[in-house]
Amino acid sequence: MIALLNRVVEYIEGHLTEEIDISELASGLGTTDYHARRMFSSLAGMPLSEYIRRRRMTVAAADLLGDEDLLGIAVRFGYGSTEAFGRAFRAVHGVGPADVRRDGGPLRTQPQLRFRLTVEGNTPMDTRIAARPSFRLVGHAARVPLIHHGVNPHIQAHIASLPQAEHARLKAISNTEPEGLLQVSADVDPDYGEGSELTYLHGVAVREGTATPEDLDVIEVPAGSWAVFRISGAYPAALQETWAATATDWFPSNPWRLRPGPSIVAVLDRSPDFSTATCELWLPVERG
Repeated sequence: MIALLNRVVEYIEGHLTEEIDISELASGLGTTDYHARRMFSSLAGMPLSEYIRRRRMTVAAADLLGDEDLLGIAVRFGYGSTEAFGRAFRAVHGVGPADVRRDGGPLRTQPQLRFRLTVEGNTPMDTRIAARPSFRLVGHAARVPLIHHGVNPHIQAHIASLPQAEHARLKAISNTEPEGLLQVSADVDPDYGEGSELTYLHGVAVREGTATPEDLDVIEVPAGSWAVFRISGAYPAALQETWAATATDWFPSNPWRLRPGPSIVAVLDRSPDFSTATCELWLPVERG
């Protein structure tokens, strides 16, 4: 995986002034657009699309210090007007092209990335692979922003809005794995950017064909394999640390890659104040 991401970075560097088709690039490297974007975002700390934009604007800044016409620079980097180019440039550098041409800066340079990863394996990961038939996730859904660290207040508010009796009703419907009340993230941006929107569902899993109340939202889940990570500790910190470690430790060491689909957290046990919990993190995977 690390070698693959470095090849992605090298390709981008050689094609900064061209339209970059990440899907085609990933396919040529023997992986998928979805997996490449998710792993890049997890390891680099930024979406792949954002890295491309920052690198383009870094190189464009050097060109601005020459005598070339501004429109010519904008067109070379894929922008149809100096206005569009200026907006993208300012978003990266905090100043406009004219400011840089006049004053020489200030500039915020995005260095070319190099992925170097040492997998020490000093933190054991309790993992199993589960092959599951198709099933349904049913419950109450809401669109919320993605937050990487700490408690997501939008999800908290969504859960708090549900009557207490609703949790018991949902539990009574559950009849398959993952068991119990579930925290489901679906329709996640492949770049996994902080603040991007996703569908959060508070619900349960049921077998395909199970009759469900009409007032519940439904996510159909096709048959496939799942990597299931068991976590115990501070909540949600331990869960978020394990989620990050899947990218840094587990996927580089195993012949599996992420496939599109919801990620699911099953809370198996928790303290009364929810400060600690035992959870299972279910990630949809396929052989790489």
